[in-house]
Amino acid sequence: MRGAKSAKWVAGAIVVALSATACGGDGDGESKSKGSGPAGYVSIDVGEPQKPLIPADTNESNGSYVIQSLFTQLLDFDSKGEIVYTNAESVTSDDSKTWTVKLKKGWKFHNGEEVTSKSYIDAWNWYANIKNNQQNSFWFQDIKGYDDVHPEKGDPKAETMSGLKAVDDHTFTIELKYTMPYFNYKLGYTTWAPLPKVFYDDPKAFGQKPVGNGPYKFEKWDHKKLIQVKAWDEYQGPNKAKNKGVQFKAYTTLEAAYKDVVSGNLDMIRQVGPTDLPKYKQDLGDGAIEQPYAAIQTLTPAFYSKTFKDIDPKVLQGLSMAIDRDTITKTVLNNTRTPAKGFTPPGVKGYQNLDTDVFTYNPAKAKQLIKEGGGVPGNKFTIQYNTDGGHKEWVTAVCESIRKATGVDCVGDPKPDFATDLEARDNDQVKGMYRGGWVADYPVNANFMKELYHTTAEANNGRFSNKEIDGLMNKADNAKSLEESVKAFQEVEKKLVDHMPAIPLWYYRINGGHGKNVDNVNVDFHGDLEVWAVTTK
Repeated sequence: MRGAKSAKWVAGAIVVALSATACGGDGDGESKSKGSGPAGYVSIDVGEPQKPLIPADTNESNGSYVIQSLFTQLLDFDSKGEIVYTNAESVTSDDSKTWTVKLKKGWKFHNGEEVTSKSYIDAWNWYANIKNNQQNSFWFQDIKGYDDVHPEKGDPKAETMSGLKAVDDHTFTIELKYTMPYFNYKLGYTTWAPLPKVFYDDPKAFGQKPVGNGPYKFEKWDHKKLIQVKAWDEYQGPNKAKNKGVQFKAYTTLEAAYKDVVSGNLDMIRQVGPTDLPKYKQDLGDGAIEQPYAAIQTLTPAFYSKTFKDIDPKVLQGLSMAIDRDTITKTVLNNTRTPAKGFTPPGVKGYQNLDTDVFTYNPAKAKQLIKEGGGVPGNKFTIQYNTDGGHKEWVTAVCESIRKATGVDCVGDPKPDFATDLEARDNDQVKGMYRGGWVADYPVNANFMKELYHTTAEANNGRFSNKEIDGLMNKADNAKSLEESVKAFQEVEKKLVDHMPAIPLWYYRINGGHGKNVDNVNVDFHGDLEVWAVTTK
């Protein structure tokens, strides 16, 4: 998400392809998989995943949608961000360091294999092992013994983490390196899903045809066109499918997807593009959806780039104050976003409105700060974004705002699709800044800081590194209670303003919808449409 869910942006997360969706489709912008699909199936615009369908190697919103349909982890969250147990009966701890997991009995994988403690322990050890090169391996770094399977240099010293121990087939313990009062919340992220024995026979093949324990079974993957899953009758979770299956259909543009929703060839669209925002409520009527969720849009500097290497934070503060968020959200984004006042969005524990003018439009102060900080090298920078996501319009508006306020030149650096955008971030190929979109993996403010701006965070694609910030985050992790940890991360957030690891722009709202052939389309706290609950007419 996020994924997302975090975004590779992932901090577990999912990188938000959002406003968008789409990767793939044919050259004219139309999906090649027309029609409503098999009887009783529902369809949604979800583009080509960046990676094979393995839980710990998926940290963007396209792949996350599919992973969530195929796999279920220990727990999830309701619309308010509160814990809902799925495969777990309970997750408890007396000291916030050793956690005991009790599994619900009778759960199976789609091939009939029982889901046991070993299913989780083996999967987590494989995910964490440095040899397996999983994007989300760092999510397991809190567990005792992680450094043995994932050393900073060289080969693993062990094959398993010493902190994971099976008590019996349905009970196991997780010993952490340190206390972490919000650790149970982290378990709600999809990367913690279990794996069946067949996975280890051929992980590469499994990623193309996965066998999960979720509400849907895998059926087919027609790359860059369609992924199809079928409802699994034996599923025992609270999110049991109320339809017969789902088609995740790829589009090259949001406009093409929107046309198909209006014409009845697509049931749901996650996000309407800028050109259709003014009319979608009229077109879709009761099918229009507008709802805030826990996600934020940022501009993230690549601190390894020629432009932003060793940049003075004052320059970034100035660029932030040169962005007229109020006007852009009201006009270009048609009142579908809320200007950001911090690094953490509403909807997560610890949300706060930071008492600073750094996020307020002020051309004179912006110009002054940029000058005091030594200016932008070359007086020009770029903003990388994916063109399949409806971002061109607002990126252009942000650049015009900065140029007008400060004289600093700013241009977009478009990538053809979300996967290409992510690959450039992963490989340190961003020339200036990139469009960051981050959706909560779990509803705690730590997720919007520790997973994004800590030196060791996999989703830290800007390569921001600050020892003071790292230390404060580590201290917040070790707080005695969830409440104290949340408060400590609030203090970290205030410190981030001094260093500007990113420029917060606005908080997301989903502006999507559905056609007349489906009912019961709801939005979860991540901002995802709950495909399992959708019914056909």
